[in-house]
Amino acid sequence: MRMEDDQSSVYYFSPAEKCDVYVKIAECFLEEDEIAESDAAVTKAGTVVESIANPDQHLALVLRYKSTYARVLDSNRKFLQAASRYHDLSQSSGELIRPEDLLAMLGRAATCAILAPSGPQRQRVLGHIYKDPRLSQLDSIPQFETHATILTKMFKNQLLGKEELVKFESTLQPHQKAIMGDGLTIMERGVVEHNMLAVSGIYQSIYISELAIKLGVAHDKAEKIAASMIMDGSLEGSIDQVSGLVEFYSDETPNAAWDKAITSFCMELNRVTETIQSK
Repeated sequence: MRMEDDQSSVYYFSPAEKCDVYVKIAECFLEEDEIAESDAAVTKAGTVVESIANPDQHLALVLRYKSTYARVLDSNRKFLQAASRYHDLSQSSGELIRPEDLLAMLGRAATCAILAPSGPQRQRVLGHIYKDPRLSQLDSIPQFETHATILTKMFKNQLLGKEELVKFESTLQPHQKAIMGDGLTIMERGVVEHNMLAVSGIYQSIYISELAIKLGVAHDKAEKIAASMIMDGSLEGSIDQVSGLVEFYSDETPNAAWDKAITSFCMELNRVTETIQSK
């Protein structure tokens, strides 16, 4: 007998029932750290979740699907997409999710945004989380107490020191501590790329030896990372190997840079004011 001929088969379930089954399967595989199987199950759930009639009556199920999907993206190290999903979840309204759980979702969004590869898309995600008025509340949660500071510095393209990252790294899950092909962990690679962009905003050119010191990596690794970022378009510049110099390009005029700094200051002032008013 084929599964389609069995009246108890999932094929005869309503979209909500199918989604519930697939989400439960995905949740079970996640608990066993079977990421590929969980990914397949949550993908099937995604194909039917939009077909659910009266979704307002199934909000708990929809939220479980969204949460599971975000966790699968996170486990697959698709940190940029996971950060967006977690942040969307953290803004959910209603009585189905406790405020502390929403804040934890914001913390996970910050974690994934910090770990995501550098580039314009990550900058946009960092911006969305940075502007969230609840960001400073993460300081009260031990697991996320360093996240607001690190994310703010990343959004503002400020240099990050290794000492600032010790506590952050201790809160990461095993899959978030994986070592990449270049010998750096995911966090180290993300921070090095961020600091590279921060340096490019300060200097017009810099010797590779000095750049390596600022990045906290070996000379040859600093050169390779700079070359890789230039090649993939995330960094505008060139490398003069004869003189051992990295030159950074910028179309930004001094007046534009000044306007950008003023805008950043005003945004920070508004955020601080809103935080004080909320207290």
